[in-house]
Amino acid sequence: MAAFIEVKNLNVDFDGFKVLKDINLTINEGEVIGILGRSGAGKTVLMHVLRGVEEYESISGQVIYHLATCEKCGHIEPPSKIGSGCPVCPGEKLLPFDADFVEMPIHDHKRREITKRIAIMLQRTFALYGDERVITNVVNSLTEIGHQDEDVTSKAMELLEKVQLSHRMMHVARDLSGGEKQRVVLARQLVRNPMLLLADEPTGTLDPRTAKIVHDVIERAVKDYNMTMVITSHWSEVVEDIADRAIILEEGAIIAEGDPCEMATKFTGMACALEKKQDFAIGDPIIKVQNLKKKYISVTRGVVNAVNDISFEVRESEIFGLAGVSGAGKTTTSEILMGIVQPTSGEVITRVGDEWIDMKKPGPECRGRALQYMGILHQEYSLYTHRNIIDNLTESIGIDLPYELAVRKAIITLKSTGFTEEKARSILSKMPDELSEGERHRVALAQILMKEPNIIVMDEPTGTMDPITKKDVTRSILKAREELGNTFVIVSHDMDFLEEICDRVALMRNGEMVDIGEPGKVIAQLTETERIEANADR
Repeated sequence: MAAFIEVKNLNVDFDGFKVLKDINLTINEGEVIGILGRSGAGKTVLMHVLRGVEEYESISGQVIYHLATCEKCGHIEPPSKIGSGCPVCPGEKLLPFDADFVEMPIHDHKRREITKRIAIMLQRTFALYGDERVITNVVNSLTEIGHQDEDVTSKAMELLEKVQLSHRMMHVARDLSGGEKQRVVLARQLVRNPMLLLADEPTGTLDPRTAKIVHDVIERAVKDYNMTMVITSHWSEVVEDIADRAIILEEGAIIAEGDPCEMATKFTGMACALEKKQDFAIGDPIIKVQNLKKKYISVTRGVVNAVNDISFEVRESEIFGLAGVSGAGKTTTSEILMGIVQPTSGEVITRVGDEWIDMKKPGPECRGRALQYMGILHQEYSLYTHRNIIDNLTESIGIDLPYELAVRKAIITLKSTGFTEEKARSILSKMPDELSEGERHRVALAQILMKEPNIIVMDEPTGTMDPITKKDVTRSILKAREELGNTFVIVSHDMDFLEEICDRVALMRNGEMVDIGEPGKVIAQLTETERIEANADR
């Protein structure tokens, strides 16, 4: 295989913080390269440098594309086409051509021609016309690059067949599932007849079953279009199955390169290097729940006992887990604790100082008073995308402080979630989309901590994160508890995570409390069916 891309001594700095360090990597034509690395390792930055449509103020080294080009019309092909005829200009030969994305100006015509042949799929970023039908989304992509043939709709249908989505062509794009949206994105990218596909965590927020469907479609498209591909994925088995070669990025540097299976094993091993949870002084009860019930009336199911006569206590500075499969009653319980849902009967009281507050009673002297000292971090958290990190941690959430004091408090709070002081300072001026998923999660936790809560409820904090990022989230929670003494109530399907981080776990089943106690012993009471369902929910 001919060398397609050569990355030599690549360095990228953001505000004096080096995010890529002396990267050296050769990608051969037709090869699939897998990139493994924890959140914030530099995977996404490397992908964007390879894409070549963004300008970087502080970048050095080389990113050389070896290509074939027609000198008459500028048509671009991969290097294996050198010496063959130009498909656009009869009689013209394709000649060798090298392009260095570090040196070449961002608006250079040749560079734009190259980037037109590079496809990209990003985590969480669907880039669709949400109000248009699926078929229209693909037709629009075809017309955008100059297709005006009468058979443009037929060509769009062929592309949807390739991504196994012809049965959804008349659906409105915004109504699709996440996995279906990603397949529409791929169809829109295939319009370009790409030489290179950059897939950056394309299934990062999908469940395992849906992720496998998307991965299979991507793998088939790579073969059908003879593409070169670079893929990052937190499903290590994807890198094992799809990649010809893999690298591990750590703090912006390549620390290992080789066989995908060996690299996946090494990467998974890195996830195990988490210090054991230290014994922590747990205080007196801070939440008391007694004989709590919540009933709903359903047209199809009649009376639903979402929470059925449960009692428990949460102690100050404790990390308390609510475990169980979907429909067990965990989320309803947590929403009652936060005053979001009113219970049918029972008692929920929260301690503020030395006083107990009845969470069923509204008003500034009752529930409103307690909620000042409580925070909730939802699974689908969102930062203010058009505000930088310091604004997200201050003005955007109603914290009005002099700038120097705001910066100081933000850095202290970010450190309490696991950032180093240098890293915390470096991200304050960044926008949320410049951070990795794990970093954004820690900023979202810091956003809650800036309001100085005593109690934090977390709904599915690990979601579908990679194993290394899960460890980072675990560290951030333990660090916040150690530094600030917060009490955490964690709702999760992720039994391994609950067992690792919690002091006690309550197992719920059909709205009832099965058992409360030491995490390992309680979680061991899950049935085999529940374990399978819990894994499917993750």
